[in-house]
Amino acid sequence: MAEEADRIYVDYEVKDHIAVIAMNRPEKLNAVSDEVVRQLIDAFRKFDADPDAWVAILCGRGRAFCSGADVHQRQLRSREEFERLGGPQGHGANSGDLLTQSVNYKPVIACVHGYVLGLGLGMILDCDLTVAEEGTRLQLTETSRGLGSAKHWAQFHFRNAGAFGDDVTFTGRWFSAEEAHAANVINRLAPKGTHMDVAMEMARQVASNPPLSVRAAVRTRRFFLAQYTREAAFQMAPMKLYLSEDFHEAALAFKEKRKPRPFKGR
Repeated sequence: MAEEADRIYVDYEVKDHIAVIAMNRPEKLNAVSDEVVRQLIDAFRKFDADPDAWVAILCGRGRAFCSGADVHQRQLRSREEFERLGGPQGHGANSGDLLTQSVNYKPVIACVHGYVLGLGLGMILDCDLTVAEEGTRLQLTETSRGLGSAKHWAQFHFRNAGAFGDDVTFTGRWFSAEEAHAANVINRLAPKGTHMDVAMEMARQVASNPPLSVRAAVRTRRFFLAQYTREAAFQMAPMKLYLSEDFHEAALAFKEKRKPRPFKGR
C-alpha cells in the first residue's frame, strides 16, 4: 500500500554510542505489518553500518511494545498469496530473521512494556538482552492462531528456560514479565515507568566496554542461537501451517472478534 509506505513507523536516533530504534504505530499497539518489518530491517541495517552506534535499544511507542503481527494484513491473505509468498509475510518482509540478518554482532537490548505478543515476543527472544517493565504481559500467540511456534520453543530452550518454554508454547497462555524473569527469559525487571531508564543504563554499561570485545561475545551467542532456531524451522517448514483450515479459522475469528469455532486438526 503506497499510503502505508509513505508513513514512518520506525524512529532511529543515536546519542553517546547508543541507538534507539522505536516502533511508532501506537494506535495499533505497534502491530507489525509488512511495511513495519521493512522499516525495522532498514533501521537495523542503519545501526549496523553506523560507526558511532555501538549498542541499540529496541522499544515501542505508546501503550505497548508490540501486539504482534498485523493479522488483517499478514494473516488474512488468500490461499494463492500464501502459496506464492511461502507464508504470511510479504516480499522483503520476513520477520523471522529481521535482526539476525541485519545486524552483524552489535548488541541489541529489547526494552518492553505493556504487551508483547507473537511476533513481538519472537523479536525480544532474538535480542541479546531484555529489560521489561513490571506488569508487562506476554503471549506466544502463534499456538492459538494455528501457526508454528517451533522457533520460539527453541529460543526458550536456548535461554535455559526449557520447562517454562514448553508450558507457554503448548498452552499458548499469557504470562507476566515477572514469570519470564524468574525463568531466565528476561534479564532485568524495571519498576513501572522506568523501563527506558533501566535499558539506557544497561546500554551505557555495554557501551563502556571495548566494542570489538562485546561483538565477539555477541557473535558467538548468535551463532549458537541460529543453530537452534534453524533446526526448529527446518522441522516445521514442511507442515505449511499457514495453509491449514485451523489457521484460517483463527484469523477470521480474530477479525470478526469472536471465539474460533472448534478446530479440526486440518
